[in-house]
Amino acid sequence: MRTTESQIRTGAQSGSVRTVLVVDDSRLQRRILGAMLKKWGFDVIEAESGDDALAICEVAQPDLILSDWMMPGMDGLDFCRAFHQLPSDRYGYFILLTSKSEKIEIAQGLDAGADDFLTKPVSAEELRARISAGDRIVAMQRELSDKNRIIGETLGRLQAVYDSIDRDLQQARKIQQSLVPRLSQDFGASRVSLLLKPCGHIGGDLVGMFTPRDGQVAFYSIDVSGHGITSALMTARLGSYLSPNYVDQNLGVDHTGDNLRLRDPLAVAEDMNARLLADRGIEEYFTMAYATVDLTTGLLRMVQAGHPHPLLIRANGAMDFIGKGGMPVGLMPQAPFGVTELTMMPGDRLLLYTDGFTEAPVAGRAMLEPEGLLQLVGRCPPDQLGQEWLEDLFWNLTEVMDPDQTMDDDVSATLFEFNGN
Repeated sequence: MRTTESQIRTGAQSGSVRTVLVVDDSRLQRRILGAMLKKWGFDVIEAESGDDALAICEVAQPDLILSDWMMPGMDGLDFCRAFHQLPSDRYGYFILLTSKSEKIEIAQGLDAGADDFLTKPVSAEELRARISAGDRIVAMQRELSDKNRIIGETLGRLQAVYDSIDRDLQQARKIQQSLVPRLSQDFGASRVSLLLKPCGHIGGDLVGMFTPRDGQVAFYSIDVSGHGITSALMTARLGSYLSPNYVDQNLGVDHTGDNLRLRDPLAVAEDMNARLLADRGIEEYFTMAYATVDLTTGLLRMVQAGHPHPLLIRANGAMDFIGKGGMPVGLMPQAPFGVTELTMMPGDRLLLYTDGFTEAPVAGRAMLEPEGLLQLVGRCPPDQLGQEWLEDLFWNLTEVMDPDQTMDDDVSATLFEFNGN
């Protein structure tokens, strides 16, 4: 169907191509092209050389350029190359006017950055068709540029939000680290050492130790369900329940009578379970291994609430997993918690750990499993003690982990070394 003059004018006014630069060393050719373009409603700028055209484009880039190929001085190819090197966030459609029709010459034009070609003498219908094609391409390019700009602005705002959250998480990490004020402490001849390796800024594992008086010590390993901020908030709350700095408010300490002393682990687990269930809206629960030791007799009493079985390492090197399993804390009212009791001998060690160890992805199989933990412990030098032993154990874990997978769970442990009174 033939395009009417009215339709052409409407297209020029509503399209993306409004300003056309005509570049030709022939004044007559410029006037012929300019007359057609103005008739169709375009704003026309004329230049008689590539140098003049480039100077115009440096000031205000036109939407479309009609440039003769053969011109004295800077020809159409050189002008096309220079035009596309100008800094601009707008796309300009470039049509070369030429009498050349050989494939190799057309390839040269495309390589220089030309978008289309017109063969002289130029017919009005073909010129209008090529401009219409250019208009569609310019419109799509500008729409894409606008979307990219919006995406860039959105990403900038998201980056600002991320930076703010990251600063908050960094501060939260410092606060969470304050829940574990010291990683190793001697209690008479015995020692408790701690390891805490969150998989992110903050984590849901908690380890700790405290004593209300000489001759007694309590230590624990806790793993809150889930990950991230919610779990970290729960660890902060649990840390306040078992604070080593404020034993007068510690749930693990009996405050009746004149002398402070450790409460039975069973009573501690029951109280924590009741407190967690009393708060509405809290869906998190946690697993726990919580133990008390009489440093005079070596008598150990421990509650294992859904936590991995602690590893007892005897002085002679024998190793056994101990504990009765049991329900996690915070799942159901009046949950039954069992107590494991044993007597430790000088040189014995007890390792409490979270499933970040046993469920770590290991090269060659899905998870480390308890059997793999025994192998890691066996790799630790027998003369290593305390914090150094725990760090070596963690290093052994990283050595056997699948290199194609990252640590997606917190890793923590508590080591009690009994050396008599």
